[in-house]
Amino acid sequence: MEKNLVAMSDPQSPAAEAYRALRINLQYATLDTSLKTLVFAAPAPEKGNPAFWEVAANLAIVMAQARQRVILVDANLRDPQLHEVFGVPNAGGLTQAILKLDEDGTLPLLGTNIPGLRLLTVGKAPPNPADILSSNKMDLLLERLTAQADIVILLAPPVTSVVDAAVLGTKVDGFLLIVRSGRTRRDRIEEAQEILASFDVNLLGAVLTDAPDGGLMAGN
Repeated sequence: MEKNLVAMSDPQSPAAEAYRALRINLQYATLDTSLKTLVFAAPAPEKGNPAFWEVAANLAIVMAQARQRVILVDANLRDPQLHEVFGVPNAGGLTQAILKLDEDGTLPLLGTNIPGLRLLTVGKAPPNPADILSSNKMDLLLERLTAQADIVILLAPPVTSVVDAAVLGTKVDGFLLIVRSGRTRRDRIEEAQEILASFDVNLLGAVLTDAPDGGLMAGN
C-alpha cells in the first residue's frame, strides 16, 4: 500500500499544493537549461528520515498530474525503499536493466495508479553500487530512460555517507538536497555541498521540509 503520497491521496491539501509550487519553482530555475534528469538525496543519514523519498515521490506525482511523462528511479542501491513507498514488487529493477541493456532493450518499468508515472525499483542489491552507478552502462540506461520520459527523477543515498550520490550527480542535469528543518545539521549540509562541488555536480538548491508552516521551501 502506498504511504505518505499526499499528492495522490489528498491532491487538494496544502501539502500537495506545496509540491505543485516546487514543480513550478523548478521550471523557473531551469528556464535556460534542459532538465531531463534530476537526483534527490539527503546531505547525511538521519535515523527514520523518509523526507527525501517523500519529496521525490510526491514531486513525481504532481509532475505526472501535469501531464508530464515521469519515470521515478530508485538509485539507492544500498537501501532501496521505492518499492515499499508505492507497494510494488522489488523485482527486476535497475540492476536487471543494467545487466540486460545489450539484449532487447526492454526496461523493467512498473506502472502506477497515476497516469504518466512509472517506476524503476532497485531489484536485487548489487555488491558494488558505486561501480554500477559510475559505469558507462548507467549512462546508457539514463539515455534509454530519458527517451521514454519528459523527466527522470532518481533517489540516491545520502551524500556524505557514500560516494554514490556524487557519482550519480555527474551524470544528470540537476541535483537537489533534501534538508529537514531543525533536524539536518548545518555542517552536514556544508560538507555535502563541498562534496558535490568537488565532483562538479549541478546543485540546483535545497528543499526544506518540516518547515514551521508545514510546507516546503526551496532555495539555492
